[in-house]
Amino acid sequence: MKKVIPLLALFFFTASASAAVSPDLSPEQRDLSYDQRAEGKQLIQKLSQEQGLDPEWVRSVLADARHQPKIIAAMQRPAEKVLPWHKYRQIFLKPGRIEGGVAFIQKHAALFKQVEKYYGVPPSIIAAIVGVETRFGQHIGNDRVLDALATLGFDYPPRAEFFYSELGHFLRLCKTEDLDARSVVGSYAGAMGMPQFISSSYQAYAVDFNQNGKRDLWNEPADIIGSVANYFSAHGWQPGGAVTARAVSSVTPPAEIERSRRETRYDYSDLAAAGIELKSAPEGSTKVGLLELEGPENPEFWVGYKNFFVITSYNHSPLYAMAVYQLSQEIEAGLAKSLASAQ
Repeated sequence: MKKVIPLLALFFFTASASAAVSPDLSPEQRDLSYDQRAEGKQLIQKLSQEQGLDPEWVRSVLADARHQPKIIAAMQRPAEKVLPWHKYRQIFLKPGRIEGGVAFIQKHAALFKQVEKYYGVPPSIIAAIVGVETRFGQHIGNDRVLDALATLGFDYPPRAEFFYSELGHFLRLCKTEDLDARSVVGSYAGAMGMPQFISSSYQAYAVDFNQNGKRDLWNEPADIIGSVANYFSAHGWQPGGAVTARAVSSVTPPAEIERSRRETRYDYSDLAAAGIELKSAPEGSTKVGLLELEGPENPEFWVGYKNFFVITSYNHSPLYAMAVYQLSQEIEAGLAKSLASAQ
């Protein structure tokens, strides 16, 4: 199998997506079906001219999209923004999810081994992503992706450009992957399948790991596991590298040391000079970021390595990345315990 690392972005709608931002629609305009809105007509033309999609098919699909107020309400209250870390953690670090991760890896052990050899991403990280996203396929979402992306792309100005672009990617994806645009369901943000890929990520990073001619993120374990690994590899995962470590010192770093969200910002020596100590310290020149999480009583300070911030490429929240990491550690412990008891 030839390793494929696709381009990091396929946002071919971005340049003109500002037309999708319509915060001041009159009631009469808002009552129009999406194919009759100015942005809808623009999208039909764009997909026809640039992607070769049948304009009548695009029009008919957009006409079937329905505005969903509940989706906008959900966008305004994601758990990462309203919960402190110690409560957010409790959502994902539960016995059922840990046991599910152990079972998922054991069930597909040979496949995980093959994927790790190919991409360098450990099984526990892949399983943790699928566990956090959908509890291993138990909760893939109940909203039509078409409705979610149309609602957010046309009627949610804070993120309209992004979701308008994703709607275009979704319609193109339905043609290339032979999906029924009217029946595909996912999250309220339009993410799909067991690993919850958005449409542009599906196009860029999903792989046909079992080489059966189709990239299926709902039913094919090989494609699901391989696609998550490919995503991480494409975003710079360092095989065998550390992810994060909690500071053992009780010192509160000065405010001028920025708390990182998406990238490494300092040499470790800079954090050490500010009083951040680790049980196993890396080389002083190692690039790291400082994380501050809200514990039940006091802040928790962590040092994030490159691999931690690769996880944030999947979801930008440091809380999400930390939950994935800690779940992966619990899954590894569960695997070791299961192996020991079997001997």
